[in-house]
Amino acid sequence: MVTAINSALDIILKENDNAVVLGEDVGVDGGVFRVTDGLQKKYGEGRVIDTPLAESAIIGASIGMALEGMHPIPEIQFAGFMFLGYSQLVNHAARYRARTRSTMSVPMTVRVPVSGGIRALEHHSESPEAVYSNMGGLVVVEPSTPYDAKGLLIKAARMNDPVLFLEPTKLYRLFKQEIPEEDYEIPIGKANVVKDGDSLTIITYGTMVPVVQNAVKAKNADAEIVDLRTINPLDENTFIESVKKTGRALIVHEASASFGAGAEIAARIAEKAIYDLDAPVIRVASPSLPYPLPGYENYYVPNEKRVGEEIDRILSF
Repeated sequence: MVTAINSALDIILKENDNAVVLGEDVGVDGGVFRVTDGLQKKYGEGRVIDTPLAESAIIGASIGMALEGMHPIPEIQFAGFMFLGYSQLVNHAARYRARTRSTMSVPMTVRVPVSGGIRALEHHSESPEAVYSNMGGLVVVEPSTPYDAKGLLIKAARMNDPVLFLEPTKLYRLFKQEIPEEDYEIPIGKANVVKDGDSLTIITYGTMVPVVQNAVKAKNADAEIVDLRTINPLDENTFIESVKKTGRALIVHEASASFGAGAEIAARIAEKAIYDLDAPVIRVASPSLPYPLPGYENYYVPNEKRVGEEIDRILSF
């Protein structure tokens, strides 16, 4: 995924002279995960900009650039640090189109590593997708594969609105996938049916996609796996139609269960497919507690065993 995102950024910077990448250590060092490696050398310090350690300033400066005709792509090193730019994102980037009755927009793509599983320090493993999806005006994307990451990022950088592009740190180098070297887009707001099935629908995204795939394979379950890819806006048509077909819905995400994306998905299923259900909607998520210290994260984050147990339980109804 690291190489795929780097390739996408290279394409974006090459095609659009108004696109700039900025953030802490994105230039000389190529980013803390080396996602932007080599881009400053290729495009110069005026296009790939090392900034001070000031998340609010990074987001605020990016909003100003966007309002003046540029397309900034700021990087926040870890999701926990992004809350320092929260006011800029939700009070300005997300609201400018509504505030100006669509006479002004904020075309910017904020990249940020999210989620855990890498034994990182505090503030380095947050899953904030629900927090920012609750704010109207922000598009929230979270890919699960290198192919999706490249295509979704290119599409995001061609939009005329602010996009929060969440990159699961555990998936940066978890597996390799052949992807095209050339330019391609993946539609934002369209889920991907990773696997067809008739007995159960599993709705997931980000780090949990490979976990779900492995659990389904281990159980040899006749499950349909829906990878959301975009958290806001939700592609409810895809997962509602799948649930109507299978009669069962299991929702899996790494973020805390309370007030999360899974609750929103469950509510929509209850509103639009409740008479098609043969079992209760079940959520598998992390506890509603702060992300733990590294030694405890394997007890906190959903794993294949937990997902497998819930597959058995929902199929028993």
